Amino acid sequence: MAREQIDARGFSCPQPVLLATQAMNTTEGKELEVLVDNEASLENVGRAAQSNGWTITASEEVGQDYKLVLSK
Repeated sequence: MAREQIDARGFSCPQPVLLATQAMNTTEGKELEVLVDNEASLENVGRAAQSNGWTITASEEVGQDYKLVLSK
């Protein structure tokens, strides 16, 4: 399965949620990898994904950043 990457590091909320939601609405049959740089964005993107019917398949801390892998 191909994975599209959304780099939302450096943005404050709600921008990471908007970027991830836009990708969720235009991506079919793929996984999304969303990179954020703070816990608030991590939690907000995760909530937005679940409310849009996506599953968080992985969540990990990468250095000072966070990576969420989402699938539908």
